[in-house]
Amino acid sequence: MKKKLVSVLLCLSMASAMLAGCGSGNGTTNTDAQKEEGNGETSDGGEASDSEEGKVLNIYCWNEEFKSRITDHYPSYEVVDATTGKIGDVTVKWNITPNDDNAYQNNLDATLLKQADAAADDKIDIFLVEADYALKYVDTDYTMPVEDLGITEADLANQYPYTKDIVTDSNGVLKGVSWQGCPGALFYNREAAKEVLGTDDPAAVQEYVKDWDTFRETAKTMKEGGYSIMSSVNDSYRVYSNNVSSKWVEDGKINIDDNIMKWVDDSKELVDAGETGTHELWSDDWSKGFYPEGKVFCYFGPAWLINFSMAADTEGSIGYEGGWGATEGPQGFFWGGTWICAATGTDNPSIVKDIMYQMTCKEDIMTEIVKDDDDFVNNKPAMDNMAADTSYSSKILGGQNPLSIYCAGVEDLDLGNLSAYDQGCNEEFQNAMKNYFEGNATKEEALDQFYKAVVEKYPELTY
Repeated sequence: MKKKLVSVLLCLSMASAMLAGCGSGNGTTNTDAQKEEGNGETSDGGEASDSEEGKVLNIYCWNEEFKSRITDHYPSYEVVDATTGKIGDVTVKWNITPNDDNAYQNNLDATLLKQADAAADDKIDIFLVEADYALKYVDTDYTMPVEDLGITEADLANQYPYTKDIVTDSNGVLKGVSWQGCPGALFYNREAAKEVLGTDDPAAVQEYVKDWDTFRETAKTMKEGGYSIMSSVNDSYRVYSNNVSSKWVEDGKINIDDNIMKWVDDSKELVDAGETGTHELWSDDWSKGFYPEGKVFCYFGPAWLINFSMAADTEGSIGYEGGWGATEGPQGFFWGGTWICAATGTDNPSIVKDIMYQMTCKEDIMTEIVKDDDDFVNNKPAMDNMAADTSYSSKILGGQNPLSIYCAGVEDLDLGNLSAYDQGCNEEFQNAMKNYFEGNATKEEALDQFYKAVVEKYPELTY
């Protein structure tokens, strides 16, 4: 029986037909039967058999990160070339399309729509999603429930709850898993802290940024000392937007949460006082604070930001000299992350299960990723143990072990207010408010710009 999808795959048109080719109408497979016959693997992490399954495993993603994790940490993976690998007799094909101009999602959408009629070797088996658009796929039958693969609640017990919330559909069904967590911290310029605040001790610095009122007072002090509190108002946006009490869309109507408006008011105050800028994230102006002459006190981000995006490998940068410190900041938040979804119609359910299990549930593999890749992993015992490990430290953070800070920030994250419209609403809101912050529009004019842009993108919505 075919079911109508509550889908946003085609510009959120909300109309598409369920993919055929799966074991039943709700995406179940014959994994349990295979285990009884000895053809599947069990939750103890035994290697999956490829017997009676497909000979090609197609993985769709937008960069090399997941590929490197599989190459380095998944047992029995063999590299063939830049886009191909082997797991036993199964050929692994990496289909990597960059995120630029929404190219990854566009390619994924077009391919998923052809999944039911695709030849076995061409079917998508695994695809990756990010938090901002996870529900776009999770709330459809294009993604399989992980329990239908044989992954149990007990298997997932040590994962952080927020990572499961993000890929849980509107019926409460888990549709993906992640090997990483991305809790955020406040990264501060140690030299600026010593010069202006008199200390670079993380606990002492936290007292100057412990809540938003204190943060704004510290911004005044930093300006007097010759520093911007942040490079841009956009640095703090996700801290506010992760702490909302309502969704972007309620009953088909665009809704702006009070905490989002608090970001607007707090940011306007900082910009008008000359205490921060309005630079776009990833722009050259935004990045100037990675260097001492940029005169920026702090950035907000997760482990991947400080480790891979703040020029830590570039001589002369603050990170290269070990000049950053980390503390909790005003509120806990997360930014980013990658989730593994099993595509409905996969002809490799056992090996898909094994990849999901090994890469997100095995504590030894999780610990290995922390040590080898400086990643924050989605396994509470592994992170707690590493946070207490005095031999582990970050050169970029001046020898500090920041993991206890990340762990504290991740415990209270509540992602119950995610919606399928988050990516578009977040992007258009920041775009519109830039005009207000820079004095080119009133707040009302900027809000009107936002509403119109969102409705143009999602015609089914009202405001």
